[in-house]
Amino acid sequence: MEQIINIIAKEFGLVLRNVKNTVNLLEEGATVPFISRYRKEMTGSMDEVTIAAIAERVAELKEIAKRREYVISVIESQNALTDELRQRLEQSWDKTEIEDIYLPFKPKRRTRAEVARQLGLEPLAKVIMSQNGRPIDARRWVKGDVKDEEQAINGAKDIIAEWVSEDSRSRTRLRRNFSRTAIISSRVVKGKEWEGQKYRDWFDFSEPLRRCPAHRLLAMRRGEDEGVLKVSITPADDAEEQIARLYVKSNGEASEYVAQAVHDAYKRLLLPSIENEFAAESKRVADAEAISIFTRNLRQLLLTSPLGRKRVLAIDPGFRTGCKVVCLSEQGDLLEHSTIYPHATDQERVVARYEIEEMVQRHEIQAIAIGRGTAGRETKDFIDSLRLSGIAVHMVNEDGASVYSASEVAREEFPDKDVTVRGAVSIGRRLIDPLAELVKIDPKSIGVGQYQHDVDQTMLRKGLDQTVESCVNSVGVNLNTASKELLSYVSGIGPQLARRIVDYRLANGPFCNRQSLKQVPRLGAKAFEQSAAFLRIPGSDDPLDNSAVHPERYALVRKMASDCGCSVSDLMKDSAMRQGIDIKRYVGGDVGMETLTDIMAELERPGRDPRGVLEDFDFDASIRSIDDLKEGMVLKGIVTNITAFGCFVDLGIKTKGLIHLSQMADRYIKDPNEVVSVGQNLTVKVIGVDHERSRISLSLKGM
Repeated sequence: MEQIINIIAKEFGLVLRNVKNTVNLLEEGATVPFISRYRKEMTGSMDEVTIAAIAERVAELKEIAKRREYVISVIESQNALTDELRQRLEQSWDKTEIEDIYLPFKPKRRTRAEVARQLGLEPLAKVIMSQNGRPIDARRWVKGDVKDEEQAINGAKDIIAEWVSEDSRSRTRLRRNFSRTAIISSRVVKGKEWEGQKYRDWFDFSEPLRRCPAHRLLAMRRGEDEGVLKVSITPADDAEEQIARLYVKSNGEASEYVAQAVHDAYKRLLLPSIENEFAAESKRVADAEAISIFTRNLRQLLLTSPLGRKRVLAIDPGFRTGCKVVCLSEQGDLLEHSTIYPHATDQERVVARYEIEEMVQRHEIQAIAIGRGTAGRETKDFIDSLRLSGIAVHMVNEDGASVYSASEVAREEFPDKDVTVRGAVSIGRRLIDPLAELVKIDPKSIGVGQYQHDVDQTMLRKGLDQTVESCVNSVGVNLNTASKELLSYVSGIGPQLARRIVDYRLANGPFCNRQSLKQVPRLGAKAFEQSAAFLRIPGSDDPLDNSAVHPERYALVRKMASDCGCSVSDLMKDSAMRQGIDIKRYVGGDVGMETLTDIMAELERPGRDPRGVLEDFDFDASIRSIDDLKEGMVLKGIVTNITAFGCFVDLGIKTKGLIHLSQMADRYIKDPNEVVSVGQNLTVKVIGVDHERSRISLSLKGM
């Protein structure tokens, strides 16, 4: 582990002591949110991104070490492990280098070279490979199953070809060539031209692999997976010649055989192997970039501003099947549900009006949420026509609501309600607290990713889980109202403990303080340490229980209050008193200025929500479809998704518009996130409308 810590400190440019402390905390079971928030003195105030990267690198290096030990044991079992070979392996932390060293010793299937060896042709291969200038007499090896000299020579060349393909020198040289010169190309599969029209940009395409952006590579690979495209990666034309120079030493007969063997090795063994390596590595890099974009979008969506604890009437709009209406309490509990038909006959519209007004009055509704999908705009027009005094109307992104409504989570919450009611509940809860509701839905269904079904699913799941965990813990969770899905993302808890917490709460009533959390079965000291500070208890008998101050620091805060001659509650309320505290007096032991600064900030705004204030927003009332758009129009829109090449904007119609990266600012920008974020309200200009392909081009320039 010491070697691993040294490697990470050097790679990341971090203080060795801080890395060692961080790795030790991770090994002891501490979570990334806990370490970044409550162990700053030990880590040098590393952020979550750095700590997560360290955790990932530790896992990678452990796997390399494990693989290296296996390779050493296999070579040793063959009595082929020299001191030099052992030293090379033990000093290597490069997975590719270790595999190259292992390749000649790797148990082989029945290859052409292996067949030749069994025929006793390896000595002939060595003679040819020596290229000593003497004529090659292969007659000595014509015996047994070797029928003639041609068979003997060809068998020897097969062995030489395998030597060349397994030699780390040739593999390293070809990799270097690929790195500098590789071209990725895609061609349409014959007969698939019509079927694969959406991939027509890639029917005859090529560019340097190192310049191919992730979204383009993933598009080509998707086309290949669907059988529309044939994708290849090739090096420079002189790649084979460069490798031949390593082995061909003269112009004699033997050298000619070696050259032929090198050609065979290159075409049959080396080129496919290294192309597969680069295809896999370029896909891995593209996956990582796509996942990074996805997780960043997800973070922005999860941290969308909440309305807060208000009584909400939520509507899942529809034309033919009507609009599903639900009324929710401040906690998101279902109070009533119904179906109205405001888009049918005049009589049904009058009935719908009466029913909405009755519900609003009966449940003292404070806000209305309307799904931003089919019939959403028309439903909002209907609600606006009611002129409900003092009630704000919000359009809510409903992506994934149908996935939730059919999920096991929804069935467990509402076993006697159909999917339409569940969907409307989800829309309303998203307005009250987007984070608490969206954690119940598979992030891949929320609508903020790109190529999420094409990337490595294990990598994606890990990245998404880390993002959700980070968001949940940065906001904090109300222990007495949170669902088990939300609780499962709290530091140190997980799904099983989350269920036990909810079951305990149902059986025993609300938690009165953080210490009572210890009474939950199988919630031990470690889980309490990791989770307690991220759980809030409004109304607790200890005011610190509704803050992000960790219970391990309660005694310190009480000492501060005592020194000021007041209670903790008074200290939290009195700004002048807090400003009079010299926090340097409390530095000592494992408490440094980082922790003390965080505590003072928390006492100033206990339990503060890092999410912003919800803004009112209305689409342009005159725009109802793509046919209403004209170039030059200036409209309002909401960013729904961000990609590497731009962002998509909801204009209140079925078709979303695209702001290309080149149209995002009057200056050069490399990343759309420099300008926009998911959920952001924008004013955009229409610069192009393609009715045939249903594409809308937008611009932020000059806005």
